[in-house]
Amino acid sequence: MSTAEEHILLNTQTHHTIEHRKNPYLLGAHAPVHTEITALDLQLIGDLPKDLQGIYLRNGPNPKFSPQGVHHWFDGDGMLHGVEIADGKVSYRNRWVRTEGLAAEEAKGATIWPGLIDRPNRSLEKSWGADRYLKDCSNTDVVFHNGKAVTTFYQCGEPYLLDPHTLETLGRIDLKASGGRFMSAHNMVDEHTSEMMFFDYATVEPYMTYGVLDPAGKLSHFTAIELPGARLPHSLAITEHYTILMDLPLFWDPELLRNDAHKVTFYPDMPSRFGVLGRHAEGASIRWFEAEPCYIYHVINAWEEGDEVILDGCRLEHPEPTQDTRRRFAGPYANLMAWMRLDATYHRWHFNLKTGECREQALNDLISEFPMINGRYLGRPSRYSYHVSFAPEETVLFDGLVRYDSVTGNIQQHHYPAGHYGSESPFAPRVGATAEDDGYVLSFVSVPNEQRAELQVFDGSDISRGPLCRALIPQHIPSGFHACWIASGSE
Repeated sequence: MSTAEEHILLNTQTHHTIEHRKNPYLLGAHAPVHTEITALDLQLIGDLPKDLQGIYLRNGPNPKFSPQGVHHWFDGDGMLHGVEIADGKVSYRNRWVRTEGLAAEEAKGATIWPGLIDRPNRSLEKSWGADRYLKDCSNTDVVFHNGKAVTTFYQCGEPYLLDPHTLETLGRIDLKASGGRFMSAHNMVDEHTSEMMFFDYATVEPYMTYGVLDPAGKLSHFTAIELPGARLPHSLAITEHYTILMDLPLFWDPELLRNDAHKVTFYPDMPSRFGVLGRHAEGASIRWFEAEPCYIYHVINAWEEGDEVILDGCRLEHPEPTQDTRRRFAGPYANLMAWMRLDATYHRWHFNLKTGECREQALNDLISEFPMINGRYLGRPSRYSYHVSFAPEETVLFDGLVRYDSVTGNIQQHHYPAGHYGSESPFAPRVGATAEDDGYVLSFVSVPNEQRAELQVFDGSDISRGPLCRALIPQHIPSGFHACWIASGSE
């Protein structure tokens, strides 16, 4: 065995062929991997910062079996990719999130549940999601709470717990046993209080619920949020004292929904509504603010200034494809690809708790998404955020990084080489950091044509310098969704 092979341990050698049917979200940079590996002491190019210690995790869809119908990017079993940086060395591993649904399909040797754009199968004994017809893939987000990595599902499911070092699945949080329901993709962990704020949504009343997990992972607060009908919110935001929930005018057509058809529709004549709720308050006390119609997948941050709650987010002006966008695509996957074109830009909302007024403003017109900030500033006033830019390809691929300074309006950018695609990029404060941008930005960068990937480390104060260090990973990492940084010592 060669020196390189000695540092690569296969966790499983079971391979499953995915029938791609020419679906672009199962090819190239999106092609799933079929082997879980552990690669120790990765080869480094450049200087690994000595004051960078911790774990970088990224979640994403990695289907193990062929889909029943048309595979959507949001389908696919969750797989965590992680690097641990310690003592000047970098190790990598990847593991599927061992969900209940994946276990059932492994036992059968085939897919059981339909995907997002398939017809529901109401004969199944158990399903998840807002309308309870999907498999809980736990493939969307990953955060760190109560010493464990927590993975979640974009359409509401059961949060799974994983060991942040080994990535082994440890179990799940049983919200129902504590009087709760499900958890949506995006929750927020306040590093100052170690609480986790979360919500879910459904096609039956209550259409939304909101809850808080205490530092020990116990449900300490849970309440229903009244909405006029079934909605499809994706995220929430927190401040020191408040949580911001959303009622946005992009949701399933209610008439078609009655016939079990799921057609997402944008209603531009309806306002966007933002509900400001005390962190531990009952849902009946929520205060709603109306704004211009839009949709928001991901928030940047929120905080309090005097009588105002301020929210920064990536705002979509056209969440439903325009006719011009639709004309760009042809073939059986045209609708899928048209819907994935995101025109999100940096936007700010001001909610005045004294007057009830809502003001909003565009802070930049550059299209970018998947924002990350220094987690120590979550819910507090912040200045810097790190986003991805989109490649001019048919599918969603990240071709670079964007650093925003919301005080000066300055932008820094870094573009990966052609054919290289990045990941959501968390900020890692350096050991002993005092300033907001004193640290590093990390990204998994995949090179699908070479069936390999890299961890790239950037200076958080100047990403335009390019990567300070690259750690070479001997396996392709498919394009995916969300990530987190776990500082050494916080496990």
